[in-house]
Amino acid sequence: MTDSPIERRAYTRVAIDLPVEVQQGGSSWHQRLIDISLGGAATDQPDVWDAQYNEPFTLLIDTGEAEPLELYAYLQHVEAGRLGFKVDHVDRENIDPLRRLLAAHMSNPDVLDTELRQLEEEAEDEDD
Repeated sequence: MTDSPIERRAYTRVAIDLPVEVQQGGSSWHQRLIDISLGGAATDQPDVWDAQYNEPFTLLIDTGEAEPLELYAYLQHVEAGRLGFKVDHVDRENIDPLRRLLAAHMSNPDVLDTELRQLEEEAEDEDD
């Protein structure tokens, strides 16, 4: 988990400070979102962090909409009070809220459109 996350990023990350509840099994941690992309998210690290690193997480991000944005992710790295997650799955109900959140914080929406097409192509390749 010490590999540099910057070298592998395929999607533009946007800095954003929102409440996020990180869940795993019966445990949950209330944290702050630091940044997010189509492929990952970073949060602050809570004082008490007793998660199972190899098990999946659910991130519930409070975007101000009626329902939280729900992402399924795996922990990729822990460094300097920061947790880096790789998004494993975004279901159909959450792709539009994720797109809206990113579009509201990106200076060039064309980049987001390109990245969404790339994400769709990757998903199709995995289905083959």
